[in-house]
Amino acid sequence: MTEREAAITTPTETETSPPGVTRSSPLKLLLSSPSATAGAIIVGIAVIVAVVSIWWTPYGPLTVNTGAEFLRPSLAHPLGTDEYGRDVLSRLMTGTQITLLSSLGAVAIALVVGVPAGLIAAFRRGTTGEIIMRGADLLYSFPALLAAITLVAALGASTLTATLAIGIASIPVFARVTRSTALGVLSTDYVLAARAYGRSSLQIARRHVLPNIMPILVAQIALLLSVTILAVAALSYLGLGTPPPAPTWGGMLESAQNYLYQDPLLVLWPGLAIAVTVFGLNALGDGLRDILDPTLKGRS
Repeated sequence: MTEREAAITTPTETETSPPGVTRSSPLKLLLSSPSATAGAIIVGIAVIVAVVSIWWTPYGPLTVNTGAEFLRPSLAHPLGTDEYGRDVLSRLMTGTQITLLSSLGAVAIALVVGVPAGLIAAFRRGTTGEIIMRGADLLYSFPALLAAITLVAALGASTLTATLAIGIASIPVFARVTRSTALGVLSTDYVLAARAYGRSSLQIARRHVLPNIMPILVAQIALLLSVTILAVAALSYLGLGTPPPAPTWGGMLESAQNYLYQDPLLVLWPGLAIAVTVFGLNALGDGLRDILDPTLKGRS
C-alpha cells in the first residue's frame, strides 16, 4: 500500500460516528435521557397490548351483549361496555393493534421512498436534486386528508387506504431530513477522501452516509409515528379508515360522541389512549434526538 492510499483508507470508527455520540450500549443511552426512558416505557406498553390482543382479549371485540349496554367499569368489564354491550377494554386493545400496524405501515412507506429520494437529491445537487425536492414540496402541500378522500373514492374505505394516504403524504418528511443531514456528511473530509480513493456514490452512501444519518432517522421515525397515529385516528373518525364494526380508536370516538351525556367514559378511553401513545412517541423521539444529536439540546 502506498503512502497516498494509506492516508485515505476507510474512516475510523470515530470518524463515522454522529457528532457528539460516543459508542455505548443502546440501553445505557436510553436510560441517560428521562424523556426517552419514559417514552420507551409508554410505547413498550402499547406494543405489548397490541401483541397480546392478537391472541387474547377479555371478550370478543365484536361480541354484542344485549341487555348489558352502557355498563359502568367493574371487575367483569374494567372499562365498561358500549351502546351494544361490547366490552370497551377488548375493543380498545384490538384498536391498539390496528392503529399501530397502520401507523407503522405508513411510516414504512414514507421511509422506503423518502430516504432514497433524499439521498439522490443530496448526491445530485443539480437539476435532478431540484426536481426531487420540488416534487417533495408539491407532495407536502397536498393534505393527507385530501389524499385519503381521493383513494377512498378509488379503492373504498379500508385500513390499506388510510395507510397509503398517510404514507404518501409523509414521504417529504424523510426526503427533507435525509437530504439535509446527508449534505452535512458529504462535506466531511473522510467522504472527500473516499471520493479521491475512487469509491462510487453507492458505496459512499452505504458505508459513510447512511451509518451517520441513521440515528437522526431513528429519532424522526418515532416523531413521525406520533403524527401518523393522530392521522389514522382522524381518518377513522371521519369514516375514511378501517370501516366498522372493526374497533379503531378514531371509530370508537366517533360512535361515542352520540352518547357523550349518557356515558362520557366512552369518549374518555379512546381519547386517553391516543393522547398517551402520542405523548410517549413524542417523548421518545425528543429523547432520542437529544441523545443522538446533542447539538440540538435546548433549541426550541
